[in-house]
Amino acid sequence: MFEEYTNGNLPNLKEMVAKNYSGIETGEMPEVKGVGILTSGGDAPGMNATIRAVVRAGTKAGFKMMGVTRGYHGLWKGEVKELGHRDVSETLQRGGTFLMTARSKSFETPAGVLQGAKMCKVFGIDCLIVVGGDGSFKGARDLARIGIPVIGIPGTIDNDVGCTQYTIGYDTAMNTAMEAIDKLRDTASSHERCSVIEVMGRHAGYIALNVGIATGAEIILLPEVSWDMKDVIKTILDCRNKGKRHYIVIVAEGAGDATEVAKQIEEATEIESRPTILGHLQRGGSPSLRDRTMASLMGVHAIECIQEKRLNRLVVYRDGEITDVDIEEGLSMKKSISMDELERSKLLT
Repeated sequence: MFEEYTNGNLPNLKEMVAKNYSGIETGEMPEVKGVGILTSGGDAPGMNATIRAVVRAGTKAGFKMMGVTRGYHGLWKGEVKELGHRDVSETLQRGGTFLMTARSKSFETPAGVLQGAKMCKVFGIDCLIVVGGDGSFKGARDLARIGIPVIGIPGTIDNDVGCTQYTIGYDTAMNTAMEAIDKLRDTASSHERCSVIEVMGRHAGYIALNVGIATGAEIILLPEVSWDMKDVIKTILDCRNKGKRHYIVIVAEGAGDATEVAKQIEEATEIESRPTILGHLQRGGSPSLRDRTMASLMGVHAIECIQEKRLNRLVVYRDGEITDVDIEEGLSMKKSISMDELERSKLLT
């Protein structure tokens, strides 16, 4: 973001900070006494558990803990309040985020980032913990570049953050989708239908792939893999010719439109086909055991990073371990569904 407005010359932005907002440090990291936390981007089950863990671990570590409501939009407006143990009680099992979240166009500009940095100084936030996905982490990185220390915790149902193998909310979203598809299968079987179900995943097909395997779908359409409608229709017809009387097609939202796919299947095969778009149903609900545990442990790790003065880090899960990476390094990382996973899924569909 900064490069777009400063022609790659970050020192110019630091000069803007010094000129516009006295008191914002652009040199060495300050001593951390106050810690803020916000949730940004799409909500994910387990965000409340993350906030709870951060506040409780941070309080025990001696930090003054503050919550920012409505994500970066709230930071920009100065919507900050102190949080204590009682404020996060009975939140572990709740879906969504009680701090709320919002998309902020203002924060996508240098002026918006500078205003956010100013608000951190006004409220004594020496380090800001950001729970969200890649877009949220880019906002955190922009703050870090002008001297506001940050820690990022991955919270998104799509599991599409390149530097971590797991993101908070992913397990719950998959279970929610799986349960819904199991119910739809009952109806598809009763009426000899093809049920085309669209799940979330605009750029990543992790939910679609794993839910498709778990529900025994005949076809899984992913944004990472090109596909042809003729192949979809042939697969449905082959299944019918082998005696099958109901069919499940899983479509990641970035791979196609469930309504259009269902329409084309019915026109080509004369098999009654019904689309179902699960949409934001996947974002809600009480977080699963795994999401509660991962959220809690990642939250504690974020506070440990601050205690050990490892700032401007992203908390990640890799090879069975919760650890952390530099925010610049983490944002440069990419991941995608492996060919092995795709080939194994084809054996089962």
